[in-house]
Amino acid sequence: MLLGPARKGGMGVFKDIQELEPAECGSFTAKGLMKRRYWQLKAMPHTESLTDTMGHLRYLLVDSINRQLVSDVPLCTFLSGGLDSSLISAVAARKYAKEGRQLSTYSVDYKDNRRNFVASSFQPDEDAPWIVKMSRHIGSAHTNVEIDSPLLADALIPSMRARDLPGMADVDSSLYLFCGEVKKNFTVAVSGECADELLGGYPWYHKKELLYSDSFPWSQSTAERAELLKSGILGDITPGEYVKSAMKQTTDRTSYLDTDKENDRAMRRMFMLNFYWFMQTLLDRKDRCSMAHGLEVRVPFCDHRIAEYAYNIPWELKSLGGREKGLVRKIAEEFLPKDVVWRKKSPYPKTHNPDYMKLVFEQFRMLSAEKDFRLPEILDMQKINELISSEGRSFEKNWYGQLMCTPQMFAYLIQLEIWLREYNPEIIL
Repeated sequence: MLLGPARKGGMGVFKDIQELEPAECGSFTAKGLMKRRYWQLKAMPHTESLTDTMGHLRYLLVDSINRQLVSDVPLCTFLSGGLDSSLISAVAARKYAKEGRQLSTYSVDYKDNRRNFVASSFQPDEDAPWIVKMSRHIGSAHTNVEIDSPLLADALIPSMRARDLPGMADVDSSLYLFCGEVKKNFTVAVSGECADELLGGYPWYHKKELLYSDSFPWSQSTAERAELLKSGILGDITPGEYVKSAMKQTTDRTSYLDTDKENDRAMRRMFMLNFYWFMQTLLDRKDRCSMAHGLEVRVPFCDHRIAEYAYNIPWELKSLGGREKGLVRKIAEEFLPKDVVWRKKSPYPKTHNPDYMKLVFEQFRMLSAEKDFRLPEILDMQKINELISSEGRSFEKNWYGQLMCTPQMFAYLIQLEIWLREYNPEIIL
């Protein structure tokens, strides 16, 4: 409840169940489990010029994309009209054209989104026109998957089952439904995850108050989350200190150079938090919601060579021109129309249909009226009822990231309720 849908790396949810963290391997003998870390990010001096840096990163990106296109089964790419998926699709389309083939691309949208869309600092414009432009630019055979609100709400439970935990609410359920449609024609897809984490795309890299925050920049709601919990359930845990401790366990592993200035050190810490927290949440989401349908989704930005190189690119180069992922944008000018290259970042699309919020509220009310309602075991139902009566307005902060706001918070609680019923954990205080 304090970190979700993220969770501490290496820890399962059930008592005495652990997991291997990224870049760990394990061997089990009569002496027990021995874990070993075989790879980690290391600070190295960056001595290349801007021109050489662009050439080096371009090579890594194109090489990684082309490697991920190797497949003996039908393959497509996801295309949102944003920088990352557009770059991947453009590189893939070039390769396919040389082989006399046409690339297939897929996008996801929501019924009535055009009518209900409201611009924000996170989502400044719609994806749809940009997707059309990019598909025409690269000559792809494009399919747009449109999802209606009732289907999106109904998929909250199967997407929770796919993840084995409450997740990113409709951000998960939409991906779950989308992947189900893609799998009807393709077995492998290529997607643009991880570029923002590795190459400075998120607002928390660019806003000092988030860069130097003492809580996770994508989840600034620790106090509000804690207030929803049942009295006494935290024992001697202090919410703010618990979150800070979780962050510190990661940032303590940060590798620095002696020459790093204060901002350089802050950027390295933020890189580590994104790499081991936010990125892992998104990769788990992508893998589980796709493989639930037998669709393999590859993420070429998540290449260890790119991660190693990006970790040491100076921020003034990474944010070239004062823009998020400015260096990648400059490289992408070779492949994409300029207005696509310099389009302001827009995250994974979500529904703006008010019908979805109504459906989620109603679903939650119905669950709360049932005899086997489990959430009161961990939540303060007076607080929850206040949230319902105010339709979430009493919870002012985003639940998680750029996409999980009021309706997603209730959707998360729906997933948590069904998880408690179906997985039936015994909560030990």
